[in-house]
Amino acid sequence: MAVRASVAPKAFPSSPTRDRIVAAAAKLFYSEGIRAVGVDAVAEKAGVTKRTLYYHFRSKDDLVAAYLEGRDQPNLALFRQWFEETPGELPAKVEGIFRNLARAARHPKWKGCGFLRTSAELANLPGHPAIKIGAAHKKKFEGWLRETFAEAGIDAPEELARQMLLLLDGSFAVVLLHRDPSYMETAGVAAAKLVVAALPRSFNAVRGPRLAPRTGRGSRAASAPR
Repeated sequence: MAVRASVAPKAFPSSPTRDRIVAAAAKLFYSEGIRAVGVDAVAEKAGVTKRTLYYHFRSKDDLVAAYLEGRDQPNLALFRQWFEETPGELPAKVEGIFRNLARAARHPKWKGCGFLRTSAELANLPGHPAIKIGAAHKKKFEGWLRETFAEAGIDAPEELARQMLLLLDGSFAVVLLHRDPSYMETAGVAAAKLVVAALPRSFNAVRGPRLAPRTGRGSRAASAPR
């Protein structure tokens, strides 16, 4: 794959053809990996010529970056939805993210976090545009949790948000290795306990810790951050 790590992805306004190319690339890159998929395969799946593909994307690197960029906001929105729709207080809502993710990971087409898998494939190219997009995505998730924890009166929201990210990404890796989504549920229990411990004493004294329900289906369980 040609590398243009110091050059920003070619900017084009959204168009049906460009969107179709990105959608085709996303399916192939996620299911097979970015190095295993060439631009010929992407063009064929999108139903366009290579000339058309290269009109919209200067290189395969730009296409990989567009693939991850397209997952950024949908994934963050799904995490927020899982958080908001889980009943209970803050610890339960945090655990709800992990429990919904565990349910989604049981889908046969689930293959882990696309951001992490791409970073592993490009580990020797830290300046690659896709690496920067992946890093920014993880920082957005961490930042959202940091703000949420700060609003709850937690003294060290930065540290707690970082712990949540470590639990989440660690569970992505372990579940992909063992093919056992219960590791995500275990990580969720640990996350909830950390949140309970970090909350002001007044919160725990008045309300007590509530963890996420252990039964029932989460919303949009078949969807998953990729």
